[in-house]
Amino acid sequence: MNKALAESTCPTSAENELAFGYPPSICDDIPRSKYLCSNCNNILKMAQQTACGHQYCSSCLAWIVRNQTQCPICKKEDPASLNEDSLLREVFSDTAINKEISDLRVHCLNPGCNWRGILKDYDDHQSLCDYSPISCHTACGHQVIRKNLADHLERECPNNVTVCPKCSQCVPINEFPKHKCDKTAADVQFPKKTEHLAKGKNGIAHPKKDKCRFAELGCTFVGSREKLKEHERVSVGLHLSLMFPLLLQVKNGFQSSRVTEKGLREALPKNSPLVHLKDVRNGEIEADCNQKVSSSCEGLGNKISALDARIQVFENIVTVLNREIEGCNAHVSILSDQKAEEQRKVKVLEQKVDQLRGTLAMKEVAVKELEARVASLTQATYNGIFLWKITDLAQKCQDAVTGRAISLYSPAFYTAKYGYKVCLRIYLNGDGAGKGTHISLFFTVMKGEYDALLTWPFKHKVTFVLEDHNTQNHVVDAFRPDVTSPSFQRPLHEMNVASGCPLFCSLSKLQSPRHVFIKDNSLYIKCVIDTNS
Repeated sequence: MNKALAESTCPTSAENELAFGYPPSICDDIPRSKYLCSNCNNILKMAQQTACGHQYCSSCLAWIVRNQTQCPICKKEDPASLNEDSLLREVFSDTAINKEISDLRVHCLNPGCNWRGILKDYDDHQSLCDYSPISCHTACGHQVIRKNLADHLERECPNNVTVCPKCSQCVPINEFPKHKCDKTAADVQFPKKTEHLAKGKNGIAHPKKDKCRFAELGCTFVGSREKLKEHERVSVGLHLSLMFPLLLQVKNGFQSSRVTEKGLREALPKNSPLVHLKDVRNGEIEADCNQKVSSSCEGLGNKISALDARIQVFENIVTVLNREIEGCNAHVSILSDQKAEEQRKVKVLEQKVDQLRGTLAMKEVAVKELEARVASLTQATYNGIFLWKITDLAQKCQDAVTGRAISLYSPAFYTAKYGYKVCLRIYLNGDGAGKGTHISLFFTVMKGEYDALLTWPFKHKVTFVLEDHNTQNHVVDAFRPDVTSPSFQRPLHEMNVASGCPLFCSLSKLQSPRHVFIKDNSLYIKCVIDTNS
């Protein structure tokens, strides 16, 4: 993009609350040109596209719309070709490019930070990065990296002040150890809350700030009335710790001698809240009680002042941390809502997937049934002659010996187009009398579609032939059905009990080198039904 154009159209921080595009230098790889804003030439932030096809950051486009009505890129490239699309009337969010940009691999540019991630997490990291430069919240004008803010407030910040409990002066925290004053806490006359307004570094008047009611006991907190109420609510423990030494002195005085109400008033510092105690009625106090209490209070006051100065620093640090935590909590709340919505969508999609899986399983079962039916119809014959090819014979013989599959059924075939439906059943390791020594071959009558039109029992002669591919010395066996056997009656179930030849062929003959019954690890058995008999 033309440099002059960028300078003329680039928004300034004073005119836009949202920063425009991300600097390309945060990317691990050089970003593609389609990811760059047509105005600021940075990586698009909340990309929007105009009707003329140019893409801008949302803040860049908002600034352009306030200053002109036509796309500056179209106007720069070819002023003569300006049309309705060049007018900045219709813009829309470019969701596709925003999604691609959010997945770019990026890294933190702050010196010393080793963070790497994707662009959609970049803003979250910058809000928490320990190496990010931030302005001091006391408006002292300094910029420090986030992890050094506490040290800055404690040692360097001129606006981080505390009130001296002796002279009532506002002293910077970093100068408090060197501060000197000759007044004691009892001599200090604090100004009334309405006397003046504190002036800042630049001479600008700020709202009135009042001191804590426990200031004479060493509390250094100063703030508005609302903040004072909050301070008194959360600092009960601190105020009790300030009162404890004086209460201890009073207790010791009671134990050493009897104290009168008048003597107690004289012993305590001027304007101390303890002078209003009404429970002291009798007793006398020694003459040196006032001196002891004053000296003890002065020593404790010095120690408490130093501790208060540090507490003030920590309170400022906690304020900054609370502000950061509030920002994080807001972001976490948004992410939690997004997560709940995404989980709801995932649950809906999972239910749809389960439904589709159930439908797919049903379809697969139907397809398998159709495949089996098609295979059966493809291999079926309708003339009473069927050639059964048993493939992978070695494995099937092994399964028969081990008992995994002791028998096999052939596909169904028919004696005629509308005739009897039959099939063969073979035991490769034998059955009954031939078990372990012979192949047993049986004939089975099946339930057919046209059984009601056929003559029962089944009476046709059945011939089995085991083909020899070498000498043509086939193994042949035949039988006529026993019309009294239930095996040849009209089937009441899917198929009748098989009947045939348990000693069809010996296993030794099957493996004999004189014969070639097995070819290509396959066995060929023919069944011929004499439909004329």
